Amino acid sequence: MKKSLFENNSLTYREENGRLYPNLELPEQTNHTIGKYGLLHLVFIKAHCKGRYTTILSECRLNEYLHEIDLEANQMLDSIISHLATERGIDENLKTRDMLRWVAEMNNIKASAEEIVLQEVVLV
Repeated sequence: MKKSLFENNSLTYREENGRLYPNLELPEQTNHTIGKYGLLHLVFIKAHCKGRYTTILSECRLNEYLHEIDLEANQMLDSIISHLATERGIDENLKTRDMLRWVAEMNNIKASAEEIVLQEVVLV
């Protein structure tokens, strides 16, 4: 005897008003807050990597993925900033002697580090 379409698959159904509705449930998902770089990456993959975005979204792991991107970008940013500051001799002594120069140098370093992070982590 041939099985019906409803018996062939492993879904269960509930009946409401004479109609059968599948009992579908989404898997547990994370609920991390997403920072600047995670949101920038989301905009990028929505616009330029629709296949990757759709796959990650359909696998219910978009939040976790964006959180990981955000963490990686922030860690890389901190590392680059400290490395560039050490390399250029920007330290607490400069901060006490010439505050405005220290602020200008640190802003320059942060902008440079952000460019690198955007190219290496976010816009990939």
